[in-house]
Amino acid sequence: MREFFASSLFYGAAVSLLAYELGLALKKKFRLAVLNPLLIAVICVIGVNLVLGVDYESYNASGQYLSYLLTPATVCLAVPLYEQLSLLKENLKAVVCGILSGILASLVGVLACAKLFGLDHELYVTLLPKSITTAIGMGVSQELGGIVTITVASIIITGILGNVIADGVFKLFRIHEPVAKGLALGNSAHAIGTAKAMELGAVEGAMSSLAIAVAGLCTVVGASVFAQFM
Repeated sequence: MREFFASSLFYGAAVSLLAYELGLALKKKFRLAVLNPLLIAVICVIGVNLVLGVDYESYNASGQYLSYLLTPATVCLAVPLYEQLSLLKENLKAVVCGILSGILASLVGVLACAKLFGLDHELYVTLLPKSITTAIGMGVSQELGGIVTITVASIIITGILGNVIADGVFKLFRIHEPVAKGLALGNSAHAIGTAKAMELGAVEGAMSSLAIAVAGLCTVVGASVFAQFM
Protein backbone atom coordinates (compact mmCIF):
# COMPACT_ATOMS: atom_id res chain seq x y z
CA MET A 1 0.00 0.00 0.00
CA ARG A 2 2.78 2.43 0.94
CA GLU A 3 4.64 1.68 -2.29
CA PHE A 4 1.49 2.26 -4.33
CA PHE A 5 0.85 5.75 -2.95
CA ALA A 6 4.52 6.68 -2.84
CA SER A 7 4.92 5.88 -6.54
CA SER A 8 1.64 7.48 -7.62
CA LEU A 9 2.27 10.33 -10.07
CA PHE A 10 -0.35 12.71 -8.63
CA TYR A 11 -0.58 11.51 -5.02
CA GLY A 12 0.93 14.66 -3.48
CA ALA A 13 -1.16 17.05 -5.56
CA ALA A 14 -4.38 15.13 -4.93
CA VAL A 15 -3.87 14.89 -1.16
CA SER A 16 -2.94 18.58 -0.93
CA LEU A 17 -5.99 19.76 -2.88
CA LEU A 18 -8.42 17.52 -0.99
CA ALA A 19 -6.97 18.61 2.35
CA TYR A 20 -7.30 22.27 1.38
CA GLU A 21 -10.91 21.75 0.26
CA LEU A 22 -11.62 20.21 3.66
CA GLY A 23 -10.08 23.27 5.30
CA LEU A 24 -12.27 25.59 3.20
CA ALA A 25 -15.38 23.62 4.15
CA LEU A 26 -14.55 23.80 7.87
CA LYS A 27 -13.79 27.53 7.66
CA LYS A 28 -17.07 28.18 5.86
CA LYS A 29 -19.10 26.11 8.31
CA PHE A 30 -17.67 27.30 11.64
CA ARG A 31 -16.27 30.74 10.62
CA LEU A 32 -13.40 30.55 13.11
CA ALA A 33 -10.10 32.29 12.35
CA VAL A 34 -8.11 29.39 13.78
CA LEU A 35 -9.62 27.07 11.14
CA ASN A 36 -7.38 28.47 8.44
CA PRO A 37 -7.65 26.28 5.30
CA LEU A 38 -3.88 26.14 4.83
CA LEU A 39 -3.30 25.18 8.46
CA ILE A 40 -5.92 22.45 8.21
CA ALA A 41 -4.38 21.26 4.95
CA VAL A 42 -0.89 21.04 6.48
CA ILE A 43 -2.16 19.03 9.45
CA CYS A 44 -4.20 16.69 7.23
CA VAL A 45 -1.36 16.09 4.77
CA ILE A 46 1.06 15.26 7.58
CA GLY A 47 -1.51 12.92 9.14
CA VAL A 48 -2.27 11.13 5.86
CA ASN A 49 1.42 10.67 5.06
CA LEU A 50 2.08 9.24 8.51
CA VAL A 51 -0.86 6.83 8.30
CA LEU A 52 0.05 5.65 4.80
CA GLY A 53 3.79 5.60 5.54
CA VAL A 54 4.67 7.91 2.63
CA ASP A 55 7.96 9.75 3.09
CA TYR A 56 8.37 13.45 2.35
CA GLU A 57 10.50 12.92 -0.76
CA SER A 58 7.82 10.80 -2.42
CA TYR A 59 5.06 13.21 -1.44
CA ASN A 60 7.04 16.22 -2.67
CA ALA A 61 7.89 14.56 -5.98
CA SER A 62 4.22 13.92 -6.75
CA GLY A 63 3.11 17.32 -5.47
CA GLN A 64 5.62 19.43 -7.38
CA TYR A 65 3.00 20.30 -10.01
CA LEU A 66 1.36 22.63 -7.50
CA SER A 67 4.70 24.36 -6.90
CA TYR A 68 4.86 25.36 -10.57
CA LEU A 69 1.81 27.55 -9.98
CA LEU A 70 3.41 29.65 -7.21
CA THR A 71 5.10 32.19 -9.46
CA PRO A 72 2.21 32.76 -11.92
CA ALA A 73 -0.21 32.98 -8.98
CA THR A 74 1.94 35.70 -7.44
CA VAL A 75 2.04 37.60 -10.73
CA CYS A 76 -1.77 37.45 -11.00
CA LEU A 77 -1.99 39.49 -7.80
CA ALA A 78 -1.19 42.53 -9.95
CA VAL A 79 -4.77 42.49 -11.30
CA PRO A 80 -6.53 43.88 -8.18
CA LEU A 81 -3.73 46.43 -7.81
CA TYR A 82 -4.32 47.70 -11.35
CA GLU A 83 -8.00 48.11 -10.54
CA GLN A 84 -7.11 50.35 -7.56
CA LEU A 85 -4.33 52.30 -9.30
CA SER A 86 -5.91 55.71 -8.66
CA LEU A 87 -6.13 54.99 -4.93
CA LEU A 88 -2.47 54.01 -4.92
CA LYS A 89 -1.48 57.34 -6.48
CA GLU A 90 -3.50 59.24 -3.87
CA ASN A 91 -1.75 57.46 -0.98
CA LEU A 92 1.68 56.95 -2.54
CA LYS A 93 3.76 58.47 0.28
CA ALA A 94 1.92 56.58 2.99
CA VAL A 95 2.17 53.33 1.02
CA VAL A 96 5.92 53.67 0.46
CA CYS A 97 6.59 54.55 4.11
CA GLY A 98 4.36 51.72 5.31
CA ILE A 99 6.02 49.07 3.17
CA LEU A 100 9.58 50.18 3.96
CA SER A 101 8.92 50.35 7.69
CA GLY A 102 7.37 46.87 7.59
CA ILE A 103 10.39 45.42 5.78
CA LEU A 104 12.78 47.06 8.24
CA ALA A 105 10.75 45.82 11.21
CA SER A 106 10.87 42.26 9.90
CA LEU A 107 14.62 42.23 9.27
CA VAL A 108 15.48 43.96 12.55
CA GLY A 109 13.15 41.60 14.41
CA VAL A 110 14.90 38.53 13.01
CA LEU A 111 18.31 40.01 13.88
CA ALA A 112 17.20 40.78 17.43
CA CYS A 113 15.78 37.27 17.96
CA ALA A 114 18.90 35.67 16.49
CA LYS A 115 21.06 37.62 18.95
CA LEU A 116 18.71 36.88 21.84
CA PHE A 117 18.52 33.12 21.26
CA GLY A 118 22.10 32.66 20.10
CA LEU A 119 21.37 31.42 16.58
CA ASP A 120 24.26 30.75 14.25
CA HIS A 121 24.67 32.49 10.88
CA GLU A 122 23.04 29.68 8.90
CA LEU A 123 19.81 29.74 10.93
CA TYR A 124 19.84 33.53 11.00
CA VAL A 125 19.87 33.90 7.21
CA THR A 126 17.34 31.06 6.99
CA LEU A 127 14.80 33.18 8.86
CA LEU A 128 15.49 36.53 7.19
CA PRO A 129 13.00 35.98 4.31
CA LYS A 130 10.19 34.71 6.60
CA SER A 131 7.76 37.50 5.69
CA ILE A 132 7.93 37.32 1.89
CA THR A 133 6.23 34.96 -0.52
CA THR A 134 7.66 31.44 -0.89
CA ALA A 135 8.58 31.87 -4.55
CA ILE A 136 11.03 34.66 -3.63
CA GLY A 137 11.96 33.54 -0.13
CA MET A 138 13.33 30.17 -1.27
CA GLY A 139 15.73 31.87 -3.65
CA VAL A 140 16.87 34.38 -1.03
CA SER A 141 17.53 31.64 1.52
CA GLN A 142 19.48 29.53 -0.95
CA GLU A 143 21.56 32.49 -2.11
CA LEU A 144 22.49 33.45 1.46
CA GLY A 145 23.37 29.89 2.46
CA GLY A 146 20.31 29.18 4.57
CA ILE A 147 18.30 25.98 5.01
CA VAL A 148 15.59 26.26 2.36
CA THR A 149 13.18 23.73 3.90
CA ILE A 150 13.19 25.61 7.21
CA THR A 151 12.73 28.88 5.35
CA VAL A 152 9.62 27.49 3.66
CA ALA A 153 8.26 26.30 7.01
CA SER A 154 8.88 29.71 8.61
CA ILE A 155 7.19 31.47 5.69
CA ILE A 156 4.12 29.25 5.97
CA ILE A 157 3.91 29.67 9.75
CA THR A 158 4.31 33.45 9.44
CA GLY A 159 1.56 33.63 6.82
CA ILE A 160 -0.89 31.44 8.72
CA LEU A 161 -0.26 33.34 11.97
CA GLY A 162 -0.83 36.67 10.23
CA ASN A 163 -4.02 35.38 8.63
CA VAL A 164 -5.39 34.03 11.91
CA ILE A 165 -4.63 37.00 14.19
CA ALA A 166 -5.31 39.80 11.66
CA ASP A 167 -8.86 40.60 12.80
CA GLY A 168 -7.85 40.62 16.45
CA VAL A 169 -4.86 42.89 15.86
CA PHE A 170 -6.93 45.35 13.81
CA LYS A 171 -9.56 45.53 16.56
CA LEU A 172 -6.97 45.81 19.33
CA PHE A 173 -5.17 48.75 17.72
CA ARG A 174 -8.35 50.21 16.18
CA ILE A 175 -7.08 50.05 12.62
CA HIS A 176 -9.98 50.80 10.28
CA GLU A 177 -8.28 52.24 7.19
CA PRO A 178 -8.48 49.70 4.30
CA VAL A 179 -5.13 50.79 2.85
CA ALA A 180 -3.37 50.24 6.20
CA LYS A 181 -4.96 46.82 6.65
CA GLY A 182 -3.92 45.68 3.20
CA LEU A 183 -0.33 46.90 3.54
CA ALA A 184 0.03 45.27 6.95
CA LEU A 185 -1.22 41.89 5.76
CA GLY A 186 0.80 41.81 2.53
CA ASN A 187 3.94 43.10 4.20
CA SER A 188 3.94 40.71 7.13
CA ALA A 189 2.01 37.66 5.95
CA HIS A 190 2.66 37.61 2.15
CA ALA A 191 0.24 35.55 -0.01
CA ILE A 192 -1.62 33.95 2.88
CA GLY A 193 -2.18 37.39 4.37
CA THR A 194 -3.32 38.64 0.97
CA ALA A 195 -5.98 35.92 0.88
CA LYS A 196 -7.28 37.37 4.16
CA ALA A 197 -7.02 40.91 2.78
CA MET A 198 -9.16 39.96 -0.22
CA GLU A 199 -11.80 38.64 2.16
CA LEU A 200 -11.85 42.05 3.84
CA GLY A 201 -12.35 44.03 0.62
CA ALA A 202 -11.07 45.06 -2.82
CA VAL A 203 -8.90 47.91 -1.49
CA GLU A 204 -7.31 45.71 1.16
CA GLY A 205 -6.60 43.03 -1.44
CA ALA A 206 -5.03 45.49 -3.89
CA MET A 207 -2.77 47.09 -1.29
CA SER A 208 -1.75 43.69 0.03
CA SER A 209 -0.86 42.58 -3.50
CA LEU A 210 1.34 45.64 -3.90
CA ALA A 211 3.02 45.02 -0.54
CA ILE A 212 3.89 41.44 -1.51
CA ALA A 213 5.67 42.47 -4.69
CA VAL A 214 7.54 45.47 -3.27
CA ALA A 215 8.40 43.79 0.03
CA GLY A 216 9.73 40.76 -1.84
CA LEU A 217 12.02 42.79 -4.05
CA CYS A 218 13.25 45.05 -1.24
CA THR A 219 13.85 42.08 1.07
CA VAL A 220 16.11 40.50 -1.54
CA VAL A 221 18.38 43.54 -1.15
CA GLY A 222 17.75 44.09 2.56
CA ALA A 223 18.40 40.47 3.53
CA SER A 224 21.73 40.55 1.71
CA VAL A 225 22.74 43.60 3.75
CA PHE A 226 21.46 42.25 7.08
CA ALA A 227 23.17 38.92 6.47
CA GLN A 228 26.48 40.70 7.10
CA PHE A 229 25.41 41.78 10.61
CA MET A 230 25.85 38.33 12.10
